[in-house]
Amino acid sequence: MKKLYYTSFFYAILGLIAGVAYREITKMNDFEGNTILVALHTHILVLGFFFFIIALILAKLFNIHEAKSFGAWYIVYNIGLLITIGTMATRGMLQINGNDISFLPHIAGLGHAIVGAGIIWLLVLLGKRIKS
Repeated sequence: MKKLYYTSFFYAILGLIAGVAYREITKMNDFEGNTILVALHTHILVLGFFFFIIALILAKLFNIHEAKSFGAWYIVYNIGLLITIGTMATRGMLQINGNDISFLPHIAGLGHAIVGAGIIWLLVLLGKRIKS
């Protein structure tokens, strides 16, 4: 369960840094257009910080962390989330500089799909623990 707490803590710090970075980077570059960086802060806080706090509560209440595939779920979900936020950050920085790479949204979409699969997987783990 400590792993869930530390992961939540990590994403809380990362999300807060992303929010400050968005504000400061756009200000330093006199950027006033649209950039995906505006959504990065929220993605990290909701899909990272809040999600892992909820997973921690579920672990405390239903012992989901004792399920066989919990370790694999944890790795897959984090990979999906890191792909998502990594591509969003990269694309956002490119947009501030007036550039873009056309395939980055597709990679971010892959990360979102992995996160979505991770959410379903967690619900399956929870369902099995509730039945036990």
